Amino acid sequence: MTLQAYRFALDPTPAQDRVLRSHCGGARFAFNWGLGRVKANIGQREAEKSYGITGDGLTPALSWSLYSLRKDWNAAKAHVAPWWAENSKEAYSCGPANLAASLQNWKDSRTGKRKGTRAGFPHQKDKHRARLSCRFTTGAIRCESRHAVLPRLGRIKLHEGADALVGKVAAGLARVQSATVRFERGRWFVSFGVEAGRAARTPVRPGAVAGVDLGITVLAMLSDGTAVPNPKHLARALPKVRRLSRVVSRRQGPYDVRTRRRRKPSKRWERASARLGKAQGQVADLRRDSTHKLTTALAREYGTIVAEDLNIAGMVRNRRLARAISDAGWGEIRRQLSYKTTWNGGRLIVADRWFASSKTCSGCGAVKAKLLLSDRTYVCATCGLVTDRDENAALNLARYGEQVIAGSGPEINGRGAGRKTTPVAQVAVKRQPGTAHAGKTGTVPPQDGTAA
Repeated sequence: MTLQAYRFALDPTPAQDRVLRSHCGGARFAFNWGLGRVKANIGQREAEKSYGITGDGLTPALSWSLYSLRKDWNAAKAHVAPWWAENSKEAYSCGPANLAASLQNWKDSRTGKRKGTRAGFPHQKDKHRARLSCRFTTGAIRCESRHAVLPRLGRIKLHEGADALVGKVAAGLARVQSATVRFERGRWFVSFGVEAGRAARTPVRPGAVAGVDLGITVLAMLSDGTAVPNPKHLARALPKVRRLSRVVSRRQGPYDVRTRRRRKPSKRWERASARLGKAQGQVADLRRDSTHKLTTALAREYGTIVAEDLNIAGMVRNRRLARAISDAGWGEIRRQLSYKTTWNGGRLIVADRWFASSKTCSGCGAVKAKLLLSDRTYVCATCGLVTDRDENAALNLARYGEQVIAGSGPEINGRGAGRKTTPVAQVAVKRQPGTAHAGKTGTVPPQDGTAA
């Protein structure tokens, strides 16, 4: 059984739109109320410590667990929110749940249990800037062919049919566990969290090892010579996005730069902002669609896929390449491959960050000391191999995967990245001339540099 999400656009009536906003506002209010109590308790304890009070003399610390936060809210909701009965109890359970998760992430980040970018302490959710969102976990939650049924909200019309999900639920192959409504780019969406069973699958070529080198000019170069062009969705839509951004900047927005105060935005600003959000959303949708199609095709075709552990956060610091790297979506490709390979009966091997896939010759294994980004053709000074830079890197990645499968790969530390560049002896693997990695053109030239 696998937990999946099915996302659909909603077409609520004006009355349903108001109720949806009320539920999301209730979730935001419960979040802010709980955060205020936690901050007040922390401030009180710090003040008492500054006075020299220690041990049992301090004010008892509040528990940050979901159970405790929800219990405190239920005890105080009649006084702090006398209108709470207008919405479903799930709206007010969503706020403490998000607060408990935020506080836990902050605590784990400080103690080193949480990897990645350091999580900050939660902030109050502003009424005008916070994203409208609410999650339902109990009650009448189901998906019909043309409607979504949610507690206290009733049947809300879907913008598109949901026959695929309804058929799986009716056949007993899936079970709806939760539903999350969210307002994005001028319209409402609902995501059903579904526990579904997936049939065992086998890739078309289960024994093939495909190295995937991600780039900008070519989005993905495979070790069998297949080149996936980069659609560059943002670059194509950038003139329109810039024009709409200038229109938004010339309208009266919600913030006055001169007085540094909030103000009521004009209707023209709201319409212009909605058009800008729609244009930006179209870019995101196109990128998401192309990424899913690419990763699905790779996972269904090859039994083993080898990708790099790229330092994308460091790469985007280059102001000349940041926009192109972000538009390519390398991190999302890697994330989707990690679970789609498992779904399709394959495996994903991640080469360590210090593996010199671009600098290493795929023919003799010699490693260049320096390789400029402008050098799009790889020329080996040792064996004389001349090949495309990206294809050379993809061949080296495929060879890396074969080493891991054979059990003779380089040592990898707990993070999945060795701290030194892989030695040449571990990179070069002798193969018979004419043996392909994953298909038609992945032939490895002989060690003497002659044509295969």
